[in-house]
Amino acid sequence: MTIEEFQSLDSPIHHWSAIQKSLWYDKKGDWKTAHDLIDQLDGLDAAHVHAYLHRKEGDPWNARYWYNRAKQAVHTGSLDAEWAELFKLYFQ
Repeated sequence: MTIEEFQSLDSPIHHWSAIQKSLWYDKKGDWKTAHDLIDQLDGLDAAHVHAYLHRKEGDPWNARYWYNRAKQAVHTGSLDAEWAELFKLYFQ
């Protein structure tokens, strides 16, 4: 699936993982639902998306905490670039 195909969907696909659905809701402007989907998940992948969401929220302390849990460096590029990297990781 391309980013363009992903963005054209009216709703997330039912068989997607919570991580994939979280990225879809975030891209559609629903940060709260994106965060609610990821908030209680364990694992490095969930922590990585969680870090991005807190960075987007404007909470750098919480974002750093989640980047550390994800064993990822704090992203310093644009939010759009980070989202695109996450998309590539979890959709391709």
